Amino acid sequence: MKFLLIFCLLATGLLGQTQKQQRYKNFDKRFIHFGFMLGVNSSDFTVMPKPEAYNQYQLLSLTNDAQPGGQIGILTTIKLGTPTIRFRFIPTLAFQERVLTYKSLDTIWFLNGVGEQRVNSTNLDFPMMLQFRTKRYNNFTAYSLLGMQYSIDLQSQQDASQNFYDPFVKIKKNDWQGQIGGGVEFFAPYFKFAIELKYSHGFKSSFIQDYTPVSNPIDQLYNRAWYFSLIFEGWHTPLTLPAVRKKPKTSTSWSNASDKNSRSKRPNN
Repeated sequence: MKFLLIFCLLATGLLGQTQKQQRYKNFDKRFIHFGFMLGVNSSDFTVMPKPEAYNQYQLLSLTNDAQPGGQIGILTTIKLGTPTIRFRFIPTLAFQERVLTYKSLDTIWFLNGVGEQRVNSTNLDFPMMLQFRTKRYNNFTAYSLLGMQYSIDLQSQQDASQNFYDPFVKIKKNDWQGQIGGGVEFFAPYFKFAIELKYSHGFKSSFIQDYTPVSNPIDQLYNRAWYFSLIFEGWHTPLTLPAVRKKPKTSTSWSNASDKNSRSKRPNN
C-alpha cells in the first residue's frame, strides 16, 4: 500500500499547478507512440485453504507474505479515434516471489513446527489495456487503466517431478489476469514521462494439487500483484537542420594589381 500513498501524494501536488506554456503540443495528434517502462512490484497469492486438511497435518495457520520484485517492458500506444482513449500493449519481463508459511504441531513434516515455501516466477507478460485520459491541463494529464494480461511463467515447475520428502508448491505455467490502475503524465519538451500504479489478479486458480504435505492444505491459489512503474513515451527529436557555414570570399583585387605591377617592372628584351 506504500505505492498507493506515494501515487496519491504526487497526484494531489500536481493538481495545484499554475497556468504554464504547454510542451510537446503535437503528442495528441500522433496515431502511435513507442516507449519503455521500468518498475517494481509486490506479489503474493489469494489463498483458498482446505480446512479438512488442517486436521490431517495439525496445521495452526497458513499465511501468505508478499515479496518485492521488478519489471521492464516495451510500450506501444495507439490512439482510438480520440486523444482521450488509447490502446496500450506492453510486453514485459517481470520477476516475482511469493512466500507461504506453515505453522503446525506436526514436527515430522514441518521442522520445528514451521515450514516455508518460496514460489519464484520469471514471467513474460502481455498486458492489453484501455487507457482513458483526462483533457490536458498545462503539462499534466491523469488517466485510468482497464484490461487484462496473459502471463507465461518461464520458471514454472509445472512438469517437474515432485519430491515427496522435500515437496514444493506447483503453479501453472500460463495464467490470465484482470488489471486495473491509473497514472499521471508529465509533458517534457520532447517526450512524455508517466508514473503509474496498477493492480492485477488472476481469473482462475493457478495452483496444481499433487497431494503433498505442502499442497494438501491448499484448495486454490490466485496470482495477484501491485505494479509501480515509470514510463517514458513518445521520444521525439525536433527536425532542425544544422547551419551551413559559408566560406569567406577571398578578394582577388590585390592579387591582380600585384600581377600587373610585376609585369610592368619586367625589362624588355
